[in-house]
Amino acid sequence: MATSVKTRSVTAHVPVDLAEKVDEMAERLERSKNWIVKQALCAWIDLEEERSRLTREALADVDADRVIDHQAVQAWADSLGTDTPLPVPH
Repeated sequence: MATSVKTRSVTAHVPVDLAEKVDEMAERLERSKNWIVKQALCAWIDLEEERSRLTREALADVDADRVIDHQAVQAWADSLGTDTPLPVPH
């Protein structure tokens, strides 16, 4: 017996050119506009959740004083592409 996923509609006003691109994409992929929007929304949410996770991880590193001095990073970056690049700062 297949289980049914509960759904609900979400309405959003988008610029006409974006709506037209969704229409074109749906036709080209032979998918519904609903499917296209759902895929895009899922991808964006995944991206934002990853960005949030990375931000929390970075802030935890700062709190634990696991940081690299900006000047050391700048000196390393400036040395790239030269005859004597510096080692990656730690």
